[in-house]
Amino acid sequence: MNIIIFGPNGSGKGTQSAVIREKYGIPHIESGAIFRENISKGTELGKKAKQYIDRGELVPDDITIPMILNRLKQDDCKNGWLLDGFPRNPKQAEELVKALEKEGMKVDVVVEIVLDRETAKKRIMGRRICVNDNSHPNNIYIDEIKPNGDRCRICGGKLIVRSDDQDEKAIDKRHEIYYDEKNGTMAAINFFKELSKKKGIPKIIEIDGKPPVEEVTRELLSKLESV
Repeated sequence: MNIIIFGPNGSGKGTQSAVIREKYGIPHIESGAIFRENISKGTELGKKAKQYIDRGELVPDDITIPMILNRLKQDDCKNGWLLDGFPRNPKQAEELVKALEKEGMKVDVVVEIVLDRETAKKRIMGRRICVNDNSHPNNIYIDEIKPNGDRCRICGGKLIVRSDDQDEKAIDKRHEIYYDEKNGTMAAINFFKELSKKKGIPKIIEIDGKPPVEEVTRELLSKLESV
């Protein structure tokens, strides 16, 4: 099963991606990791991408999409893949679909974790990191995982606050791109929804991101199993 997952920062997308990866035994492919790998290995595409990144410019789609395709054609993707972080706008979505079709591939499922902007922002700013184990969930704005004061709810370890989680300008900038229904990520999601109406694929799965993590997971797996 080939899946693209969408969700704003703060929606729990990383947590649910890990669930999908484990359940279906498919690799979780993050666009940022693809860039880092190509640059660190000094591939031709990586060298081209680095030139743009060093200038503080966006890497063009004609470099990004071939990088992604190269990754999706690797052996561990034969039984499916989970793509995260791309596309981020409708043009990228359209070009990605075309490129996949040329390679005889398609997107089977698009998962959208739906969460309003205010809640997403509060969840980011409410995150607290356990120094003993950063996989221990603690968030001052989520009742189910509220820490015990300034201590981890699971192990009692000291909690710290990531500086980027408190950078409201950076959070707002990322969310402006995501929630933009004309030129941003929401527009890319809408592209797939229209494609689904016309062709029947990809299957669109919308998940409410507000309930506790376990409930979100149950709904997600239930809907995936019905595909």
